[in-house]
Amino acid sequence: MSNMRTLVFYATPEHPCSYLEDRLATTMFVDPKANVDQTLYTRLSQLGFRRSGHHYYKPRCNGCNACIPVRIPVEKFEPSRSQTRTWNKNQDLEVIRCEPRFYQDHFSLYQRYINERHRDGDMFPPTLDQYESFLLESRKETQFVEFRYESKLMGVAVTDTTEDGLSSIYTFFDPAETKRALGVFGILWQIEEAKRRHLPYLYLGYWIRNCDKMSYKTNYRPIEVLVRDNWVSI
Repeated sequence: MSNMRTLVFYATPEHPCSYLEDRLATTMFVDPKANVDQTLYTRLSQLGFRRSGHHYYKPRCNGCNACIPVRIPVEKFEPSRSQTRTWNKNQDLEVIRCEPRFYQDHFSLYQRYINERHRDGDMFPPTLDQYESFLLESRKETQFVEFRYESKLMGVAVTDTTEDGLSSIYTFFDPAETKRALGVFGILWQIEEAKRRHLPYLYLGYWIRNCDKMSYKTNYRPIEVLVRDNWVSI
């Protein structure tokens, strides 16, 4: 059984940063052969690691600490007026929990989302192999949560359960439904789900101040950031 004392880590060579222009990034990975049980996964999350498929990683860039892990203490969360409106606006959606396996309508929605929202990112173009390695290579604690309106698939939130919270792996949604703010709703739903299950945190990945695609995360208050291995409320 692997634990933090026995884990082996590997670092990638420097490569162009996916979030900040003219920056080079280095990523630290947990040995892919390690047996990461739920307790170890929880500890890795507490230390700022994220999961992508079967890989657990953390930015470890030379001279840069722009990627800051963030989590929401869900019992203290207070929605803004805008977030409350978004929550209320989407109460007509049906929520369905699914096993993490291939569904054609999920993949088709994922393709539309990446093609229209993230053409400048490293997930473009969206391929089946990339989709499978990113989202379908999952854990037994992973759930795909569908949001549907009159049977039409509107969005999917991919969420892991740890011992101290939920970890928001990825959310994709119909890019045409801008008035619903489905990305915001997906986070609000996961906050409420963590509360319902008496889990204290929702892990949101990395906040990057100067990256528009990541800066939105501090709109959820209060939020905690990981600074020198300590979680601090801001």
